[in-house]
Amino acid sequence: ALHALGHDVRVLIPRYRDVKEQVTGTRTVIERVRVPIGDRLVEGQLLEAAGPGGVPFYFLAQDSYFDREALYGTADGDYLDNCERFTFFCRGTLEALIALGREGASAWRPQLIHVNDWQTGLIPVYLKTLYRDHPELGGMGTLFTIHNLAYQGVFWHYDMPMTGLGWDLFTPAGIEFYGKINFLKAGLAFADLLTTVSRTYAAEIRTPAFGNGLEGVLEDRSADLYGVINGIDYETWNPAKDPALACHYSAGQPEDKALCREALRRDLGLEADRSMLITMVTRLAGQKGLDLVLEGLPGLLEAGCQIALLGSGETPLETAWQEAAAAHPGRVAVRLGYDAELAARMYAGGDCFLMPSRYEPCGLGQLIALRYGTIPIVRRTGGLADTVEEWDARRGTGTGFIFDDFSVDALREVVGRAVAAFREPRRWETLVHNAMTQDFSWDASAREYVTLYRKVLRQYGARSPRRSR
Repeated sequence: ALHALGHDVRVLIPRYRDVKEQVTGTRTVIERVRVPIGDRLVEGQLLEAAGPGGVPFYFLAQDSYFDREALYGTADGDYLDNCERFTFFCRGTLEALIALGREGASAWRPQLIHVNDWQTGLIPVYLKTLYRDHPELGGMGTLFTIHNLAYQGVFWHYDMPMTGLGWDLFTPAGIEFYGKINFLKAGLAFADLLTTVSRTYAAEIRTPAFGNGLEGVLEDRSADLYGVINGIDYETWNPAKDPALACHYSAGQPEDKALCREALRRDLGLEADRSMLITMVTRLAGQKGLDLVLEGLPGLLEAGCQIALLGSGETPLETAWQEAAAAHPGRVAVRLGYDAELAARMYAGGDCFLMPSRYEPCGLGQLIALRYGTIPIVRRTGGLADTVEEWDARRGTGTGFIFDDFSVDALREVVGRAVAAFREPRRWETLVHNAMTQDFSWDASAREYVTLYRKVLRQYGARSPRRSR
């Protein structure tokens, strides 16, 4: 979306195993990227391939760090060398940019780096310290986006020399966090501007309930903190064209959505009746509130609902949901794992899409559900509060159903409201139309980011970057 607005945007990520195996047409643009790691140099390569819309994608390759089964760890825990891996990535990104800036006629130097989450948190620190006066990097702005504050990249202090940063930065005003290194805090403390993925979440994380120990840092930087909703790709998520669906439909011609529901019921072995079908496509994690749904499941079934769940995650939740499906054949269906085509069919085939999250920085499920005319039932938190509007039957406005208390009673009450609305077909048609005509494409979000990029460049790009605190 930024590229479509006329900006020269390029993406740089590690060359993980999936990238190595699935991305074709790569070429090496920097043969040797030398990165200081403690008292040694580790070499990598920078590769390039054309991404969607012709956007250049760079891949920082170092197989001993990134050619692994998973991104950050296995079921047994995080990789023990994650600090070293992402120190290499952060500093390697800057070394790669230095090399790109010296490539003669093809030289490229960005005005700003948009960094994301703890894995990139040291980049703003390096730009304000070790690389502050570098001719290729001096004055480069940074915008740091928090996607989920719960994931912080915390490592023991003995790894500090590996980063190359001075101990003067290992302070409460710097990157220290209860005696450890905190990559996320590093980004929060040193980036020029901060964003997170919804306005409500931007407010929530400044409180002890949601701040995960960083609420003080975020409150100190509240003037630099903005909430920008994530978007979805409306070409990829399009019920009028989606090849995974049994039938295609649109806001203007929604009739065949019912056929998608019946096809989904057949696929999942659910009874073909007039029940309201609630779908969920989710990680099975405590954050997502699936334990609450299990506790309230008998009441939801009594209210006239069927439940279909697709996802994977914590073993106790997987087991409990499998047991629920076995106890309620034809009423509850569970598929563990992830299947992109089945996910699309569940977004299209449900009548409602349930997200009872304890917290939800943005949430994409409700945005896809709106696009497919599957009515969100959500808890009022984070991005769910910002993207779903309560249905008002009298006025014919709204796009979903919202509840506040994280309790079985509140869940049953909101589902009861949804069932009552579902049993009034003409009003339900209005609700579905409202949902499908919302615009949560990336276009609007991209324009908000452009405004913030310009703010960074006005405030910080025209002069030497700030020294570290």
